[in-house]
Amino acid sequence: MKIDGHADTWPELPCAAWRDTCATLHLWMQIAGKLRLAQTPWLNHSWHVALYVAARGMTTSAIAYGHRAFQVDVDFIDHLLRIETSDGARRQFSLKPQSVADFYAAVLRALADVGIDVAIDAVPSEIDGALRFDEDREHASYDPVYAHRFWKVLVQCDRVLKQFRTGFVGKCSPVHFFWGSFDLAVTRFSGRRAPLHPGGVPHLADSVVREAYSHEVASVGFWPGGGVIDYPAFYAYAYPEPAGYRTARVAPEGAFFCEALGEFILPYDTVRTAASPDRTLLAFAQSTYDAAADLAQWDRGALECASGVPRVPRDVH
Repeated sequence: MKIDGHADTWPELPCAAWRDTCATLHLWMQIAGKLRLAQTPWLNHSWHVALYVAARGMTTSAIAYGHRAFQVDVDFIDHLLRIETSDGARRQFSLKPQSVADFYAAVLRALADVGIDVAIDAVPSEIDGALRFDEDREHASYDPVYAHRFWKVLVQCDRVLKQFRTGFVGKCSPVHFFWGSFDLAVTRFSGRRAPLHPGGVPHLADSVVREAYSHEVASVGFWPGGGVIDYPAFYAYAYPEPAGYRTARVAPEGAFFCEALGEFILPYDTVRTAASPDRTLLAFAQSTYDAAADLAQWDRGALECASGVPRVPRDVH
C-alpha cells in the first residue's frame, strides 16, 4: 500500500484557517493531560504526563485510580471525548464549538458519572496570560475539518518519528505529545548530565524544566505553529547547545536555524509537498541529530544501531 506522498495523507494545515480552533483545542487537551499528571507518579523528564497518538485521535492511555483504571480518548473521527474505566463504565460527549469553561465542566461531570474524582490545577501550563479553565469563555471554537486534519498530520509524524527512534539503543523517549507546548516529540539522550537549566518557561515550575533537561538531549518534533513561526513546522534542538550547532549544515533544503527559538525549523509544507515526505522528514531528523551528536562528541558507536525492520530482531554480536 502506497503511503508516501499522498496529499490526503499529509494534508494542508495553514495556521490562519484554524487558528481559533487550535487555541481552543490546545486548552482542551491540557485538561485531558492534567488528569494524567494528577494521578501518575513522576517519571523522568515528565514522560508520565504526555498524550499519545491513537487510531482515532489522541489518548491518555490507562491512568491508575486506586485499583481501577480510566482512560480519556479524544476521537477526531466521530468528534467525541470518551472516558472509559477498567470496570466497563463509559461516558462520552460531542466535540463541538463550546467554551473551555463548558468543556471543563463537561469533563468533570463525565468523570463523576463513572465514579472518578480527580482535582487538577485549573491554570493552563506554558501559556502566558491564560485564563483558568473554569473562567475561560473566550476560547470556544471547534472546526471538525481542521481538528481531523491536525490529527492526520500527527498520525504520519508519529509513524515516521517512531521509525527514526529505532536507530538508537541509548536512552530515548517515546514518541509522545506534550500538551503544554502542544507538540509531538522524540528525544535522544547522550547519557551525560547537562548544566542546570535556567528555567523561565511561563506557567511551568523551574523545578520541572530543570528535571526535564537534567541530561544532554537532541530532540526533534512537530508543532502546528504560532508566533514567530506562523506555520506548521518540524523543529530540532540540542540542550546544551554545542558550539557550532546553529551554523551546522542540515538537510533537506529549506531547513534553517531560527535564532528567535534557538531551534532548527523545517516548514511542514516542505515535507508535505516533497516527492517523498518520509525521506524528507527522516533527513531532517537524522541530520540535526548528527550535528548535535558530532559537535557534542556523543559516543555514537555505543548509542546507535541500524534502523528497525518489522519482525527482524536487532543484530547483536
